[in-house]
Amino acid sequence: MTQDEAKLAVAWRAVELVDEGMAVGLGTGTTATMFIRALGERVKAGLRIRCVASSDASHQLAASLGIPVVSLAELPELDVYIDGADEVGPRLALIKGGGGALLREKIVASAARKFVVVADSTKVVETLGRYPLPVEVIQMALPIVQRKLANLGLNPAVRRRDGAAYLTDEGNFILDCACEQIPDPEKIAAEIRGIAGVVEHGLFLNMASVALIAGDGGVQELYP
Repeated sequence: MTQDEAKLAVAWRAVELVDEGMAVGLGTGTTATMFIRALGERVKAGLRIRCVASSDASHQLAASLGIPVVSLAELPELDVYIDGADEVGPRLALIKGGGGALLREKIVASAARKFVVVADSTKVVETLGRYPLPVEVIQMALPIVQRKLANLGLNPAVRRRDGAAYLTDEGNFILDCACEQIPDPEKIAAEIRGIAGVVEHGLFLNMASVALIAGDGGVQELYP
C-alpha cells in the first residue's frame, strides 16, 4: 500500500463515523483533504450535516463540494473533528501544523466532543520531534520569540514559501523548530506558551480520542 493509498483508506474509514445530522469539524492537510472529498461524496448521496472548517482552504474545498460550512459562532459545539497529524506519539500526543493551520485546528478540535486523527503508519513515532514543531507567532514578536526558542534549544527557523515568510490565515508567522526529540512534550509546551508573542504551538496533547492509522495491514485504531 502506497502512502496515498493509505491516506485514502483511512479517509474513507473516517467518513463511516459521520452520521446524519452531525456537526463535523474539518481538518487541514493532505489526509484531511481526502476525507473532505470522501465526505462530499456522501453529502452528494443525501447525507445531511453541517461543518466548521479549520482553514480557508478546507472551507473553500468543502463548499465547492456542496458540503454546508458555517462558522463556530453558528455551530459552537461539534460532534466530531477529523484531521490528520504530522506525528502521532505515545498516548496520542501529536505534532500538527505542517499545513500552517495549527491555531484554527486547535480551536476547532477543542469545540468537538470527539477528535479523530487520520494518518498513515509513517506518522506513528515512539518519541515526538522528528517532524519540526511549528510555533505560530505574531509578526511584532518574531525576533524575541525566535531568540527565546533558540535559548530553549529548539532551533527555530522562519517558515518560508516562494522566498517570502509564510503567513497563516490569521496573518501570523510560523517558526518551525527542529527539536529532533521531545521526550517531555508537556514541559516543552508549557515553556513555549510562556513566551510573550506566541499565539499557539503544534503540540496537541490530551486532545485526540482515537487515531485511525492505515498501513499494509489495513486500518487500525489507536487510543490514548
